[in-house]
Amino acid sequence: MAVFGVLAAVLGVLGLITPDVLLATMGFEPVPGSRRADGDHTPVFVTASSMAAVNMGVYYVLASLADWKPFFRWTVPFRLLTCAVFTLAVIGGRAPSGFLGVGLWEGLGAVATGLALRLERGRGARRQDPLPLGAPQ
Repeated sequence: MAVFGVLAAVLGVLGLITPDVLLATMGFEPVPGSRRADGDHTPVFVTASSMAAVNMGVYYVLASLADWKPFFRWTVPFRLLTCAVFTLAVIGGRAPSGFLGVGLWEGLGAVATGLALRLERGRGARRQDPLPLGAPQ
């Protein structure tokens, strides 16, 4: 989770500093400011999304440092939802095919988090010392 948090924060900072690089990374063709149509609010949305990514990254890092398992569990369904929405945006023609990578990143991250939580829960159950043979129950 900490790795995801750091990556989210770094990409958020990248979007705040050089939004065109971030857009190109996701498969969008950056449009120079001089060629933007009146009413094109892409820079506003990139700024808002990038700031949200910075915040989210910090939340993930702090949750990791605190080993806050409920936070990790909450992220799984919402990251799967994000995967579905982003994938449908590509399929529906609302986003370029390069954006599919963002959806897949979210989906794979959700699956990896869910599996890690399940594995850890299983290990926790095994770590409990069984009652010694002959011990009263």
